[in-house]
Amino acid sequence: MQSRICKQCLLRDMPEEELLKGIYDYIARISPDDKVGNEVYEKRLTICQKCDSLTNGFCRLCGCFVEMRAAMKIRSCPHVPPRWKKHEE
Repeated sequence: MQSRICKQCLLRDMPEEELLKGIYDYIARISPDDKVGNEVYEKRLTICQKCDSLTNGFCRLCGCFVEMRAAMKIRSCPHVPPRWKKHEE
């Protein structure tokens, strides 16, 4: 049985397992044209892990889920100056 996707729930109402699954499902569905390669993704996450603005998977500067932001080519780090920039091939 496939679990129902709750489109109008608050994060606090979602079981943690469903929340994490939703995040990684979202990342998996990003178009390959819009998604960075695994090497760039991991490099971005390594940079974010060292940042004081990372709290529980969120960036305190912009409020994003860091793992989602890091997966997208058009996104950059919100820090001034950015610690990583949008990916251009």
